Amino acid sequence: PTMFFLVLLPPIIFESGYNLHKGNFFQNIGSILVFAILGTAISALVVGGGVFLLGLAGLVYRLNFMQSFAFGSLISAVDPVATLAIFQALDVDPVLNMLVFGESILNDAVAIVLTTTIVESGGPEMADVGFLSQMMGGITRFFGVFFGSAAIGTVVAMTSSLVLKHIDLYTNPSLEFALMLCFIYTPYALAEGVHLSGIMAILFCGVVMSHYTHYNLSPVTQITMQQTMRTLSFACESSIFIYLGLGIFSFPHRVELSLVVWSLVLILLGRALNIFPLSLLCNKFRSHPITKRMMVLMWFSGLRGAIAYALSLHLEFDEETRTVLVTTTLIVVLFTTIVLGGGTMPLMKYMESKGSSKHRRRRKKDITLSKTCEFGSAIDSELLAELTEEELEQSFAEGRTHLQGFMYWDYKIFRPFFVRKFSQQELQDGKSHVTKLTDKWFQDIQSSPLISDLSDLDIDLNIHEDCLIK
Repeated sequence: PTMFFLVLLPPIIFESGYNLHKGNFFQNIGSILVFAILGTAISALVVGGGVFLLGLAGLVYRLNFMQSFAFGSLISAVDPVATLAIFQALDVDPVLNMLVFGESILNDAVAIVLTTTIVESGGPEMADVGFLSQMMGGITRFFGVFFGSAAIGTVVAMTSSLVLKHIDLYTNPSLEFALMLCFIYTPYALAEGVHLSGIMAILFCGVVMSHYTHYNLSPVTQITMQQTMRTLSFACESSIFIYLGLGIFSFPHRVELSLVVWSLVLILLGRALNIFPLSLLCNKFRSHPITKRMMVLMWFSGLRGAIAYALSLHLEFDEETRTVLVTTTLIVVLFTTIVLGGGTMPLMKYMESKGSSKHRRRRKKDITLSKTCEFGSAIDSELLAELTEEELEQSFAEGRTHLQGFMYWDYKIFRPFFVRKFSQQELQDGKSHVTKLTDKWFQDIQSSPLISDLSDLDIDLNIHEDCLIK
């Protein structure tokens, strides 16, 4: 568990924030925050309270109050990797895609903070404190950790943006990349050092860095950062799932069937009480509502993953209780991933067959189990509730849109302050640097004996260049 939180989890969380499609994310930030914070709290209350009451009734393995709600909090960490892969392959509505993806990345951090807060509230030093005082203290601690950690991550990211804006490392990509790596881990270490959440800090650091700092980097460093983070995230996520698979055979288990069954029922119930009421609440403030079809798919996308399993390993209860909770969590993760993940495609086909006559054009695309791929491709959609960044910039330049709220102040004040303005010479140098690397790659391929027909290669290169221009 210590290696998980110090080594494996930070790259996954940072990458999810750094490579997300910011235009879609910020346009839906209100709804995403509602689902990630209120939704996770509702799910934790339903599962934790249900397990505690069923234990008192003698229907399931009995857990005390703190253990029940710790379990409810950790099992509320959703990881809809299979669902998102299918969403991307089928080109579902980008709003639905971003709501599920945005909720999942914030939900991970919220679940970790909530579980830690509950475990700390149940410590021996809190034994003489009343129930109401414990609850109020836990709520205060949660919001203090949440906003304090977010502030640390945001401040570090803004500092990195100003440093790279005013210190010219444009011609030294290696030093630029090394400095970025230092800034990435700084908020995690700083937040953990002051007993806040390093995960929450590094997530907000990634989001803000991608919004400001990324544009102060040279083209080579931009590409290097994105691909390196994706590679690290993929390797760490794969390691966690390998560990999860080995855990089936490597650790002692105690299966409490009644607890497993009731946990699954409460998880689905908690997800329903989370998604449907909060969607109706969000629709009162959205210009384009969340449809019933989207609500059902969001409810069905509540898969549990490696983070829930790692949190269960991190619990410091007595050996018997810990074994029961780890086993139950492992079974829930496997069940939701296989059954809910595998049932997403049939559910979508069924809902489409029962839906209206409006059919969106879909691209043939291979399904890849990665939630870190591009989520911001411009797709024709009847329910598109936001502009992509490219459309936003183009329409603003043409005077066809009026930016409102944060997007307006960001464009007028924050971006000019945090993002440097490159001269034409710097832009030309960056372009020529990338062109030289591309030319070198092309020359190496051209001289390779494996290439028998260069005309096909030239055609592919021209197609790729046309895509980049578009």
